[in-house]
Amino acid sequence: MADPSSYRPQPGQIPDSPGVYRFRDEHRRVIYVGKAKSLRQRLANYFQDLANLHPRTRTMVTTAASVEWTVVSTEVEALQLEYSWIKEYDPRFNVKYRDDKSYPYLAVTMNEEFPRVQVMRGQKKKGVRYFGPYGHAWAIRDTVDLLLRVFPVRTCSAGVFKNAARTGRPCLLGYIGKCSAPCVGRVSPDEHRELAEDFCHFMTGRTGTYLRRLEKDMTDAAEEMEYERAARLRDDIEALRKAMEKSAVVLADATDADLIALAEDELEAAVQIFHVRGGRVRGQRGWVTDKVEAVTSGDLVEHALQQLYGEERGDAVPKEVLVPALPEPLEPVQEWLTARRGSNVSLRIPQRGDKKALMETVHRNAQQALALHKTKRASDLTTRSRALEEIAGALDLDSAPLRIECYDISHLQGDDVVASMVVFEDGLARKSEYRRFQIKGFEGQDDVRSMHEVITRRFKRYLAEKEKSGEWSDDEETLLDGAPASTLTEEDGRPKRFAYPPQLVVVDGGQPQVAAAQRALDELGIDDIAVCGLAKRLEEVWVPDETDPVILPRTSEGLYLLQRVRDEAHRFAITYQRTKRAKRFRAGPLDEVPGLGDTRKQALIKHFGSVKRLRSATIDQICEVPGIGRKTAETIVAAFARAEPSAPAVNTATGEIIEDEDPAAPAAAASDERRGQES
Repeated sequence: MADPSSYRPQPGQIPDSPGVYRFRDEHRRVIYVGKAKSLRQRLANYFQDLANLHPRTRTMVTTAASVEWTVVSTEVEALQLEYSWIKEYDPRFNVKYRDDKSYPYLAVTMNEEFPRVQVMRGQKKKGVRYFGPYGHAWAIRDTVDLLLRVFPVRTCSAGVFKNAARTGRPCLLGYIGKCSAPCVGRVSPDEHRELAEDFCHFMTGRTGTYLRRLEKDMTDAAEEMEYERAARLRDDIEALRKAMEKSAVVLADATDADLIALAEDELEAAVQIFHVRGGRVRGQRGWVTDKVEAVTSGDLVEHALQQLYGEERGDAVPKEVLVPALPEPLEPVQEWLTARRGSNVSLRIPQRGDKKALMETVHRNAQQALALHKTKRASDLTTRSRALEEIAGALDLDSAPLRIECYDISHLQGDDVVASMVVFEDGLARKSEYRRFQIKGFEGQDDVRSMHEVITRRFKRYLAEKEKSGEWSDDEETLLDGAPASTLTEEDGRPKRFAYPPQLVVVDGGQPQVAAAQRALDELGIDDIAVCGLAKRLEEVWVPDETDPVILPRTSEGLYLLQRVRDEAHRFAITYQRTKRAKRFRAGPLDEVPGLGDTRKQALIKHFGSVKRLRSATIDQICEVPGIGRKTAETIVAAFARAEPSAPAVNTATGEIIEDEDPAAPAAAASDERRGQES
């Protein structure tokens, strides 16, 4: 590990101008490439106190052994040079979008004498028109099969074409009318090229004009009593409409736009792109990346734009690019896109209407892609084994922690304090053994004290069950479905127990929470269970009695597993807390009435219809509610009287609260009028 001060340039050596910089390791390999509006200010950020740096940035600067830079004239040039160097050097600390597959395109080889329609993947070639990308090659073939009836363009390979020209006999498509058979001279090269151009125009979204032309030709043929030709045109129109139905209209006609959406967490990000041409979704693609460096959403968008348009032809850049966040600064990126296209490009965040709704759809696709990626990664046995081994090595455990329990505390400003315990065995969630806890000993925002209580309660139960068999006593702990733990049984009929311990306890938090968990285990005399904590902000792993955290490598599968365990505990805790909060009934002054539970509160509100009408009720009227006695009714009336800011009087004769007239509330006004007549 290198000391950044050993290769830090002198302040006067770094120019205060736009440029691109490269960090190299001790073997002269480029490990990071970046750009800056001011090289001096940007590089100074890397050579500050390591404690102030993001963990990923800290890892990068301590891995590097030297830094060099190149000055350019403008920020746009810096953007272009940064992209070129990232492609050339493939630095390990730069964002890398991993495309999980090679997307197929519908290609028309306009660079050949007789253009051919085909499915193509990989590097794009000059002189070839591309449409897509498509999710599957069969989707392209279905579309082409429908369009060949109207645009009988060649689809055969060069070998088949030459063989047909040699023998003078076309292939099967030529005989059934799905190829114009230029190989045997049925059409001239110019006529065949015109067919290919019409095919391309239709694929670019210019469908309305072409359909109207065919409909006019069909009408003219019918008027001239050329019924066979009219029927053929009718079938052509139907085939084109079927092809158009395969890509639904999502935006207004003639709208060309690319929509880019992100789904990200602390470690990874997924990007989804929808290509809209002529108002229709013509293609979709996506990438997943490890967030090796400290990047914002705007940075991820900038990298996606570079990857998407860096090697494309200018006509592949649409007029409008919709993104979830704008790069900083915006102007160089917009100028770069404009230069790529050759005309203005609008880069913006959709705010309302159809474009915002479509952006939400793209975002949902990104979320699903990220979830699918995590599922595939988590389900791999080799990956899980490596993750457990890395955790054991980082925490100096004797063996891999096959059973991990993670705890999290959740509350709303100190109210409804709850805790969760999730269990992972062999790197996979074991939801049947999740537990939930109510923290009843106290209220308040004291996560450390709550963590101590939860660990104590869980492992007291472990010690008790270790000594003797039997059911759990009736307690607050519940299972995932909300049933008390003591009501569930094993398959053999015995009560379900939790009598075996984990090898590792993980808490959601930093050093204070870890210390509280370790103190609880020490008080119970348990010394064979390891404890660690994962702090969310910097993803640092804390262990007891250590002043510095354990920093796992950014690409570590062990860190990924710990994060997944921590996030699952947080999800489970906050779900339980929200459920409790939703069930708790609040009715203003009624909450201050001693002995009045949620059931009777709800009965009162149901009987009177609202708290306002209950406030206007007499003691006798309140006593009519089942379960409410006269003493409780008097307490309710007194509670409403105390809650009034103007301290309204209570009519001692009727027991009613005398309120001021509220013109905005007819019911209240009627009550006031009635009270005036009674008095």
